[in-house]
Amino acid sequence: MEPAQLTASNLACRRGERVLFARLDLTLAAGEACQVTGPNGTGKSSLIRILAGLLRPFAGTVAVEGAVALLDERPAIDEHLPLGRALALWQRLDGGAADMAGLGLADLVEVPFAYLSTGQRKRAALARVLGQRAPVWLLDEPLNGLDSAAVAMVETIIADHCAQGGIAVVASHQPITLPGSRALALADYAA
Repeated sequence: MEPAQLTASNLACRRGERVLFARLDLTLAAGEACQVTGPNGTGKSSLIRILAGLLRPFAGTVAVEGAVALLDERPAIDEHLPLGRALALWQRLDGGAADMAGLGLADLVEVPFAYLSTGQRKRAALARVLGQRAPVWLLDEPLNGLDSAAVAMVETIIADHCAQGGIAVVASHQPITLPGSRALALADYAA
């Protein structure tokens, strides 16, 4: 895996006239994970988008070494294509493929993405993340819609990614077991 590091310095996020968080510092090296927690509206998704470079911080800087894979509520998967064809498009572009059977998706390759359940969509989005082979994972609510077996599977996938030298930032309302991870409570950085 290519080298990975993520550094956020003195970050602040403003939505409208409200500053959600400020003075946030975070440094993650290869093999590390961080779970971002906080109530609705504290800026978990905004932080993930700032780290991904999709949202400009109100203050501060972000530096990322290594490619980034993002999983959020808007997966970039064509809703009208059968799942297998939709993921095959990304496999050709990303150069990698995920184990569809291991993600419980093998029986769904002919089903249009639009007809998948929330949990199935989340696992398909995770297949896209795996196929990107990026060392830095930014995961926004990766457990939404998953049953307990799928939650355990996602926890294992993230732990394996970090054990291989990857980085994971996970924003989640739901408890997630990530051995050795650090917690970042956004309420501690409320402005």
